Amino acid sequence: MDQSEITKPELGYRYEFETSEMDAMSACAEAHGFAILKDVLDEPTVDGLCQAVWDGTDPDRTLKAGESRTRHAWIESGPRAWSLLENESFMDIHRYLIGTDDLTIHRSAAIIRMPGSSPLQWHSDWCGFDDGPPKNSGDVLNRGMWPSGKWFYITGSRPMHGGLCVIEDSHVEGWEGPEGFNMTADRRSFYPEGEEEYRYTSWDVPGLVPLFTNPGDMIIFAHRTYHWAFGNREEGVRLSCAIGFRDSSHKIDAPWDIPEVGRKFMADLPEHLRGYLDGYTSINMEWRG
Repeated sequence: MDQSEITKPELGYRYEFETSEMDAMSACAEAHGFAILKDVLDEPTVDGLCQAVWDGTDPDRTLKAGESRTRHAWIESGPRAWSLLENESFMDIHRYLIGTDDLTIHRSAAIIRMPGSSPLQWHSDWCGFDDGPPKNSGDVLNRGMWPSGKWFYITGSRPMHGGLCVIEDSHVEGWEGPEGFNMTADRRSFYPEGEEEYRYTSWDVPGLVPLFTNPGDMIIFAHRTYHWAFGNREEGVRLSCAIGFRDSSHKIDAPWDIPEVGRKFMADLPEHLRGYLDGYTSINMEWRG
């Protein structure tokens, strides 16, 4: 099947919910590892986030066809990015998901994928499969039990536009991988049986669910859920962003100093939002254990 022929799947359960259906959404994410909340953001907010992703990730518009770029700690890029902290509907969802009003900004990111950009590698964000010493900053930050994926595909998610896919039910502890595949040694990806180990990069995987969303929809997936994105085969640029939180009582002793841009963000954030900085670590992508 060609990528352009992939259609929205009919599953045996609902996985799209209104913001008034938080209990049902949470039950789906717990049962199947993912869910979609419809119309979380209105059009003006989406337009502002599109500009925020450009400003924070490629302000000089240097990316060329076929290229992609990720801005880690994207919330530090300026007021347009941290404007989501003022969006009570958005924050109420996180309070519900984490189960507390005391939230700390945990991680944030924005991604630009130009037309012609390549598919991703299949992976899980969870870094808790190995309880040994952390090897990098992601290994430090991605060992918690909070929901890991809370993404806005602010230009829409669909296969031809580099849309996101998940593997249903892949979030359960002890999952052995899709039929016909072996897990990689770190268990964060998989590859076809009979081949040398690598992270698989195609979509012919049992249990795959391609996600079709509008720009204001929130994609939620559990911390272990395996996911992947198609290559962008449309003319338009694909933009996405996310801000994740953790319970402020969960302290992380980050083995790096907060970089200058992170310190500036903390100093510039308005006083009434600084409660979200309790225990904030920022991130140092160069750090190695």
